[in-house]
Parts: sequence; C-alpha cells; structure tokens
Amino acid sequence: MIQQQRLLRAEWADIVKKQRPVNLQLTTISFPITAIASILHRVSGVIMFFAVAILLWMLAQSLSSEAGFASVKAMMTGGFAKFILWGILTALAYHLVGGIRHLIMDMGYWEELPSGKASAAVAFVITLILSVLAGVWLW
Repeated sequence: MIQQQRLLRAEWADIVKKQRPVNLQLTTISFPITAIASILHRVSGVIMFFAVAILLWMLAQSLSSEAGFASVKAMMTGGFAKFILWGILTALAYHLVGGIRHLIMDMGYWEELPSGKASAAVAFVITLILSVLAGVWLW
C-alpha cells in the first residue's frame, strides 16, 4: 500500500513537472494590452494610496499657519514637486478612467477580446490626454 502511494506520488510529480512552464522570465513574456491595463490600474491604485499621505501632509502644513501655507506654496514652485504632483494626477486620471472601464465591463459590455483590447487602448489615450492637460495646468 505504501509502495503504491509512493509510486503514485512519483508519477504525479512527473506529470506536474511536465506541465509547468519552461520560461518564467517576465521580460521575455509579451503581455496583452488588457493585462497591461489591468496591472497599471492596480499600480495606479497603490500610487494613489501613498500619494494620499503626501497630499494630506501638504494640506496640514498649508492649514497650520500663514508660514506653513507660504512654505507649501514655495515648495510647489519647484520642478521636482510639480513633477511629483503631475505623477499623482496622472495616476489618479488613469485609475479613474480604468475604473470606469471596469465598471462598464461589470455591466456586461466590452467583455469580448476585441472590444476589451479597444477599450484598454482608449483608456490609455484618454489618460495620455488628461496627463498632458495636467502637465500644461501645472507648468
């Protein structure tokens, strides 16, 4: 009985090893546009999570006193701070557009592969336009 179990385990291990993918290097795998859109939606959510801390700190500083407001205003005139804020606004724009795309897909539309690819491409284009507009507004 124990011999049979060991034999079955060995056979099962051979079957599982044969079914495993050979290439797990992520740099050589080409993701479809729908997968990229989904991954970027999650990444933008994480960026926004950390951005809330930055924005709340800026709000607290600006509301603490006149000097705090002046320091935040002076900080926001620098190029690095504007770049960070532009990144936050771009992440917010993509997360909003991607979220609307997911809501529409939850309602049963754009679930087929061709329409899913098209909606992902449209989400990227809309985000690019909003990102450029945010950059023009900041600079």
